[in-house]
Amino acid sequence: MDSDRKYRQRGYQDSEREHPVRDQKPKGPRPPIDVTGPRLPRMVHAVTAARCWNCATTLPTDVDFKGNCPKCNSPLHCCKQCAHFEPSTRFQCLKPVPARIAYKDKPNECELFSPRVTVARDAAGPQANGGGFTPLKVYEPRSPSDARAAFDSLFKK
Repeated sequence: MDSDRKYRQRGYQDSEREHPVRDQKPKGPRPPIDVTGPRLPRMVHAVTAARCWNCATTLPTDVDFKGNCPKCNSPLHCCKQCAHFEPSTRFQCLKPVPARIAYKDKPNECELFSPRVTVARDAAGPQANGGGFTPLKVYEPRSPSDARAAFDSLFKK
């Protein structure tokens, strides 16, 4: 039957007995994916910081919210910098204000003002604060010969 066929590819005319199963899975326990062992989790700390509503610059902790942003000079005591500012609510404020403040980006004298504080992840946090684990040290080569020597030391004969 093979002599009358033009190509020797497997197809619907072949029987299972003619071709052994090539995709047999090895028996026994599976080896681990990483043979070096489990990796340590990256510890990420949360950093709270106030940011400018206009330029998103991180503001120092001792900033006076009665003044202006040190980078873009926009007012910091305004509705857009407030933690209670919500555009979808009445008067665009979560607190019960007696009257609407027309300009949300202009300085005002609202007694309910509290600065908006964001929580961000800081990847350098655990190393700086001494928590969790010690990271691997990365050495930068001082000259091209140092880099070449480090590369050659990896592949010694």
